[in-house]
Amino acid sequence: MRVLNLYSGLGGNRKLWGGCEVTAVDRDEKLMNVYQRHNPNDNCVIGDAHEYLLNHYEEFDFIWASPPCQSHSRMIRSGRNRKPRYPDMKLYEEILFLTHNFNGPWLVENVKPYYEPLIRPQTIGRHCFWANFTIPVIDEPKFNNFINEQNLKAKEKLMAWLGIYYEENIYHDGNHCPTQVLRNCVHPDIGQHIYETMLNGIGQQELFECQ
Repeated sequence: MRVLNLYSGLGGNRKLWGGCEVTAVDRDEKLMNVYQRHNPNDNCVIGDAHEYLLNHYEEFDFIWASPPCQSHSRMIRSGRNRKPRYPDMKLYEEILFLTHNFNGPWLVENVKPYYEPLIRPQTIGRHCFWANFTIPVIDEPKFNNFINEQNLKAKEKLMAWLGIYYEENIYHDGNHCPTQVLRNCVHPDIGQHIYETMLNGIGQQELFECQ
């Protein structure tokens, strides 16, 4: 199973996947360094995930994309210092591209947005999932006061919650919160649930075709 993991970040979604060859793409070298330490056998590419999808999608059996969520998040509509910005429409570009061009199973993940989604997603907890297979709903692993955990003590707790550890502090896209990159992760239990659902769907399809 050849898997493309776009906007891979620290690799929370990928942590519990087994039996696959993974290519991970992210433009943040510091994030990719942590990802590589936890997944030494993955092919890690530092670059533009949006362009990589366009140029390489045919090389893979399953594609997972988690494009940046900040411009869609409800958080940008709260607080006096929040400045309005355009939502990054690459999210919907990738959903439409995969819908009409990719023959295998695919999934695009983002947070629940502050607006009504332009394309209806499936949801688990705080996540929206657009996919060409049905994902059974499960309870999202809980972390109390998730949004407000933004200090170094919280970083330790979030690393333990995700099972992803690193010593350095990583500040993404100019913010000064040491937990932002951890809070961006899809919990490994959800990643495993989706991955196994996808594999079961392929197995059922192959069985149907052989009958």
